[in-house]
Amino acid sequence: MKKLLFVVTAAAVLVSGAAPRAEVIEQVLVKVNGDIITKTELEARQVAALRQRLNGQNVDPNLIKNDEQLKKMLAEITPEILVNSVDELLLLQHGKELNLHLTDDQFKQVVANIRKEQGLTDDKKFQEALAQENMTMDDLRKQLERQMIIEQVQRQEVGSKLNITEEEARQYYAQHPQEFTEPTSVTLREILIEVSSAAGGTAASAAADQAALQKINDIRARALRAEDFAKLASENSASPSKANGGLIGPFSRDDMSPTLQGLVDKMKAGDITQPIRTPRGYQIFKLESLKPAALQPFDSVRDLIADKVASERTQTEMRKFLARLRTQAIIEWKNDELKKAYEKQIASEPVG
Repeated sequence: MKKLLFVVTAAAVLVSGAAPRAEVIEQVLVKVNGDIITKTELEARQVAALRQRLNGQNVDPNLIKNDEQLKKMLAEITPEILVNSVDELLLLQHGKELNLHLTDDQFKQVVANIRKEQGLTDDKKFQEALAQENMTMDDLRKQLERQMIIEQVQRQEVGSKLNITEEEARQYYAQHPQEFTEPTSVTLREILIEVSSAAGGTAASAAADQAALQKINDIRARALRAEDFAKLASENSASPSKANGGLIGPFSRDDMSPTLQGLVDKMKAGDITQPIRTPRGYQIFKLESLKPAALQPFDSVRDLIADKVASERTQTEMRKFLARLRTQAIIEWKNDELKKAYEKQIASEPVG
């Protein structure tokens, strides 16, 4: 709790420009068509954003070196928070105009699903989980209703514009071939001969190294004389892959080290590399198969294309819809600095 209070207090200093006072006074920062966003709401969103930025940890003042660093972080996250807060109010207001609301039956069903998914079938555990999040059932209902209304407004106002024609899908496919190209696929077999870490100084280490190199060269020579590589791996390799006859893959060429990439690129199926020194010892690889990069057929990725195009269009149409709601709204700012931050963020967003 002390950690959380640290951030809330620091956020208050940034927003109000004054030292925090002992008493809690609700301060309105902006009115959106009569509905308000308070300093408390902004601070809560700032704390959540800071937690997310700090990899989901509880906000720890030890992670923030000084007040200047905290102010800088808040200055970076606050403009987007302001825009999102105003947009959320506008969407909720529009949803109410459409008479959207969460019914009792819907709420009960959603709560039942949450409890089942989280394993909170016991009433006591469920109440403890709510308390841990500082929430009541009323808080949960309000949160779920806000989420439901926003999602339904998006479906009604934007969803109808997401139908993708065959021509549009084929155009996207032609313009983004890299998104539908399967990378080069490689399947190898390996044999690893470890270098013993026996004591005895430099001479002993050199002897162990030479012994391992001699052994891997002998095994490679046997493989080149057409002995079964998989059997040689099972009998001699120190790698876990020996259980599968040294088989590794298939995997993307991009997942290999640059050194191995360079070797494989010069090989054909059945070729065996020269011994390669690794931290554990010496390895040789046999190229089992190499499947070149290939563009997937259009018909096999039609649904994926539709999802990609719909996602892009959803963002575009939502920006247009929100821009229209903002233009029609009466937004009254009570803090000039926050107004400037909001307007700067709006100006930086993509158009259309």
